[in-house]
Amino acid sequence: MSACVSLVAARKDYTGFVDTRIGTDSDFAFSHGNTYPATGMPFAQHLWSPQTGDRYDGWKYSWPHKEIRGFGQTHQCSPWMQDYAVFLLMPETGRLVTGLKDRGASFSHDNETARPHYYKVTLDNGITTEIAPTPRCGFFRFSFPKKDPAYLLLDGYNDLSEIHIDPSKKEITGWVNNVRFISDKESFRCHFIIRFDQPFLEYGTWENEDGGIFPDKTDGEGKGFGAYVRFKPGAKVNARISSSYISPEQAEITLERELGKFRRLEDVAAEGQRVWNDLFGRVDVGGGTEEEVRTFYSCLFRANLFSREFYEIDKEGNPYYYSPYDGKVHEGYMFTDNGFWDTFRSQFPLSDIVHPTMQGRYMNALLDAQEQCGWLPQWSAPGETGGMVGNHAISLLADAWAKGIRSFDPQRALKAYAHEAMNKGPWAGANGRGGWEDYWTLGYVSHRGGNGATAMTLEYAYDDFCAWKLAESVGNGFYSRIFGNSMFNYRNVFDPQTGFMRGRDKEGNWTEPFDPEEWGGAYVEGDAWHYTWSVFQDIQGLINLFGGDKNFTDKLYAVFTTEPSLKTGTYGGVIHEMAEMVAAGMGQYAHGNQPIQHMPYLYCYAGQPWKTQYWVRQIMSRLYNSGPQGYPGDEDQGGMSSWYVLSALGIYSVTPGTDQYVLGSPVFRDAVITLEDGKKFRIVAEGNSPVNVYIQTATLNGKPLDANYIRYHDIVSGGELRLVMGPEPAYGRGTTKAAAPYSVSEPED
Repeated sequence: MSACVSLVAARKDYTGFVDTRIGTDSDFAFSHGNTYPATGMPFAQHLWSPQTGDRYDGWKYSWPHKEIRGFGQTHQCSPWMQDYAVFLLMPETGRLVTGLKDRGASFSHDNETARPHYYKVTLDNGITTEIAPTPRCGFFRFSFPKKDPAYLLLDGYNDLSEIHIDPSKKEITGWVNNVRFISDKESFRCHFIIRFDQPFLEYGTWENEDGGIFPDKTDGEGKGFGAYVRFKPGAKVNARISSSYISPEQAEITLERELGKFRRLEDVAAEGQRVWNDLFGRVDVGGGTEEEVRTFYSCLFRANLFSREFYEIDKEGNPYYYSPYDGKVHEGYMFTDNGFWDTFRSQFPLSDIVHPTMQGRYMNALLDAQEQCGWLPQWSAPGETGGMVGNHAISLLADAWAKGIRSFDPQRALKAYAHEAMNKGPWAGANGRGGWEDYWTLGYVSHRGGNGATAMTLEYAYDDFCAWKLAESVGNGFYSRIFGNSMFNYRNVFDPQTGFMRGRDKEGNWTEPFDPEEWGGAYVEGDAWHYTWSVFQDIQGLINLFGGDKNFTDKLYAVFTTEPSLKTGTYGGVIHEMAEMVAAGMGQYAHGNQPIQHMPYLYCYAGQPWKTQYWVRQIMSRLYNSGPQGYPGDEDQGGMSSWYVLSALGIYSVTPGTDQYVLGSPVFRDAVITLEDGKKFRIVAEGNSPVNVYIQTATLNGKPLDANYIRYHDIVSGGELRLVMGPEPAYGRGTTKAAAPYSVSEPED
């Protein structure tokens, strides 16, 4: 088969292109994704994964590890947040071993199958474990060797748990309490049912706190309290698992609803495969290499895992949920496990295209969460963590509204945001505003030490733009006037002498000494090279500050060509983002973290779209692949994957809160996006190849397109974007200011 045929057109099993182990060769010091092989359904409440690490290790599965220590329910959206509501199952042969480090069983990646809908591994001791998921359940099958006793261990993990063994029902029930970020940790429960199809020959409980084992005991509660059962040698054991944050009764309802009709693991896997293939088939690509197709669908898989559905379905079929924000049960939908600093830039603009109905539910859930928490969520896992900076929930709301999603009350959204923007929240990071008094009185957050003041100022100004845009569109003059002024506060931290965004003290002085390669200080997880471009709402205004297009594009070029050296600054040592920037070998461009990921598209605002086309193709081909080292940094809840998916299609949302997607250079010769209503939008790139990366001409629905962007309406209405690609830049296309994407400001004379 030719390397550049449409593989997916010939073989419609898209899941065959996805390896869920992409990005798993990661650790604390260096990230190639910080992922784990998640087996689960799109945006599922529960995922399932093998575990090679410790209970307290955020890197639950790492490619270099040689042993598996359990297979468990997981909700981890970032290793920095760790996991919650976890319990593990570990099959053993010969003898019972409870200690997590002692019970590890060696394995080879060659004996693993890791697909979205199905995971399988045969351990070196001969035990085979298989997993097939539903949105809130898992179907496991353990196949044991014929000669030795067969044990299955339930590990209650690292906090309080309660266990009940019922041999007559061949069932283990209970709950686990392990969770960090939640309003009422003491009352939190993840209730579970594990129902087997084979009798227990032996059973008992154990405690991982002191290592005690209690044969024949059927009940217990303690820190990491667990259970074990023994089956006959050679047993093939099916286990159906369901869990609920609401009640044991709801776990039973969910078990029957999602697994009641399935008798075989193969049937569950086939249904999961169908769901994933339906989703992947809605973004059908062809005309790339097999590796490009594999990378694309592996990224599309990860782009559809977070935020997870945190709601359950009652016996009447209605959604309801336990709120991680107030500890109460509410009717309706809730979503969680996402840091918007990571995802507002790419994952949500992608979901606006693929999942507008879900996005509508999500926006209402955001506003419900604000009422329950007192603050708009910014980084939830599953309750609010207060992580990172900015107030980016408003970006999601404004972006949805700009794209025609009308499921929520915009006045309610503006009121919630105003509370966010004009108060200091209870957390150190995102909720409310650190330095809000400075921001509203000085026009910037004053810099002192490592407080990230310049990053705050820039991100607050963008968020204020989103509020202004939403207020303008719904006729709220009060908020329009307030945020219409503060959205320009980015100007107050731009130093024209150095050409960088910088820190200023309360008196208005630039803080010294200044080195653009010094990380931290006035910035967050970056330096001046990265944050100078964080003016998503007004790139033309930033061009004006630079003194025109040439100075602006020269600075962009310098990002890619300046030595990738750095100073550790207030971090005091090399953090993984620094190491990843250097390893990428693209100058000061640090694609491994979010602040600069939109920067390659900014040439489209300054009359040089061919440079955008060149650099986005370089980034995709050099920094992404479909293997365990597939990402150039933290994948971050689908954020980095969504950047690739959008960019590989040839579009990117530089300014969420508007309806525009900026044109880049598509990877594939042909892509068809099928919308929820069945309409199709096709992107054709004639003559596309690794050499022919430059757009020569463009038409939209048969009409010439000189603009460097298309609109959301163009996509969801269906139609065709046709590009003719070539090996040299088309210097006459897309060079005028009329071709530039949206900015608040006009060009200066």
